[in-house]
Amino acid sequence: MITLTDVDLSLPEHADAVTGLISRYARDPMGGGQDLAADVKAVLVQRLRARSDYVGVLAFDGAAAVGLVNCFEGFSTFLAKPLMNVHDVYVEPEYRGQGLSRRMLQRVEHIARARGCGKLTLEVLDGNLPAISSYRRFGFETYALDPAYGRAQFWQKKL
Repeated sequence: MITLTDVDLSLPEHADAVTGLISRYARDPMGGGQDLAADVKAVLVQRLRARSDYVGVLAFDGAAAVGLVNCFEGFSTFLAKPLMNVHDVYVEPEYRGQGLSRRMLQRVEHIARARGCGKLTLEVLDGNLPAISSYRRFGFETYALDPAYGRAQFWQKKL
C-alpha cells in the first residue's frame, strides 16, 4: 500500500529518500538525463533544511520511497497572496500511471490552501505529454493574462 507523508528532512529516511529520488529524476530523460553532481548531492538536504519556503511530499511503498513532489512558496503580487510553486514531480517508472502524482499534488494543494496560497504553479517540458495530461486533469492550465498577448513562457538564465 502506498502512503504519503510530508517531508521532514530531520529524519534520515526522508533525507535519503529526497536525495535518492531527485538523483533518479535527474537521470530520467524528463529530468535532463544526467545525475546530480556529487557536490550537489552532498549539500542538497542541508540547503533545503535551511529554507523556510520548502514543502515536500513523499510517497512510500512500505519502506521504499517511490514518489516525490518538491515545492517552494513564493508570492503573487497580482493576488497579494503567497503561491506554491511545484518544482519537482517524480514517480518511479514502475509506479507511473497509478494516480500517484495526483495524490501527491492533492496533498500539496491542501498544504497550499492551509497557508493561504492563491494558486499553484509549475513548469513542464513541452515534450512531457504524460505529465501535461496529468496536470491538465488536475486542473492546471497554461498561463495568460490576456490571450491576445499569448501564453506565458518559463525562461531561465544560468548564473
